Amino acid sequence: MKFAILAPGKIARSMAQAVAGIKETMSSLQIELYAVASRDYDRAKEFAKQWGFEKAYGSYEEMLEDESVELVYVASPHSHHYQHAKMCLEHGKNVLLEKAFTVNAVQAEELISLARKKKLLLAEAIWTRYMPSRKMIDEIISSGVIGQPFSLTANLGYAMAQKERLQNPELAGGALLDVGVYPINFALMVFHGEIKDIKTTAVLSPKGVDWLNSVTLTFEDGKMAVLHSSMLTATDRLGVVYGDKGYIEVQNINNCEEIRVFNLEHQITASYKVPKQINGYEYEVFSCMKAINERKVECEEMPHNETLRVMRLLDSIRKEWGMKYPCE
Repeated sequence: MKFAILAPGKIARSMAQAVAGIKETMSSLQIELYAVASRDYDRAKEFAKQWGFEKAYGSYEEMLEDESVELVYVASPHSHHYQHAKMCLEHGKNVLLEKAFTVNAVQAEELISLARKKKLLLAEAIWTRYMPSRKMIDEIISSGVIGQPFSLTANLGYAMAQKERLQNPELAGGALLDVGVYPINFALMVFHGEIKDIKTTAVLSPKGVDWLNSVTLTFEDGKMAVLHSSMLTATDRLGVVYGDKGYIEVQNINNCEEIRVFNLEHQITASYKVPKQINGYEYEVFSCMKAINERKVECEEMPHNETLRVMRLLDSIRKEWGMKYPCE
C-alpha cells in the first residue's frame, strides 16, 4: 500500500516514524512511504528525504492527482480537517484523519456521507481507540474483578500554551479539541450508554479559546464520568474506573503505560504492562490497511457512529461555553 502524508508538521513526523518502523520490522505488510505534500515544496522535500518518502509535492492537489496514492494521512490543524479530507475523498483517496475529526458534527456528517457514497475508507486517527491497551482495559472490566463500574475520572494536560496553533481561534485552538478529546474518548469507551446530562465549565483565554475545562457526564443508567483537560499545566494523565469491588488505574490515558487493579482496601492485586510498540501510531495504520483490504469504509476500532457521538458531544460542550470558531 502506498502511504501519503498531507501537511508534514510535528504529528506527521510521529506517523512517518511509525510507518517507517512497520516497513523495517514487518515487511510482510507491504506498506510504502510513498508521498508527502506541503504548501511549501522545500518543506515537503526535506520531510521526504528525512523519512524516506519516494515523492514530494508542493501542493496538496498535485499529490492527490497521483493515481498511485492509496491512503492519505491528514495532519493539518483542526480548522482545515474538513477541507483537506473532503479534497482527498473527492480525488478518490482513502483517508486517515487526525483527531479531532472536524471542528463540528455537521462537518463530520458531511465527510462520512461522502466517504460512504464513494465507498472509501474514512477513519479518525485517535490512537487510543486502536491500541492493544484498549482491549486489555475492556477485558479487565469484563472479568468482574472490580465488580460493576459506576464512575470514572480521567484527565489530560500539558504546559503548551506557548503553541500559536492552540491559542488561535482561526485554527480551532484550545484544550478541548487537542487534549480534551482523550478523556472524553476514555469515558465513552468504558460507558456505552446514552448521556443524560452534561455539566461543564471552562476558563477561556483572552482570544476566546479554552485554556482548561471540566466536564461531568451523567449517563441514563446512572453512571458518571468526571473529566478534565488543560493546555496550561501538566496533569497526571490518569484514568480511573471505579467499581463496587475495586477499581483500575490507567497510567497515561494518552498512551497507556500500565494498568493497575486495586481492591476495596486500596491494595494492588494485579498490574499489566502494555505490549512493546514502535510509537503507538502503527495500530491506526494496521486497522486502516485491514479495512481497505476488506473494502470497508470505516475501522472497527473507531466506527463512524462513535466519531459522530464524540463530535456531537464536543459541540454540546462548546455551546455551553459560548465558544464558537470563526470557521463555523
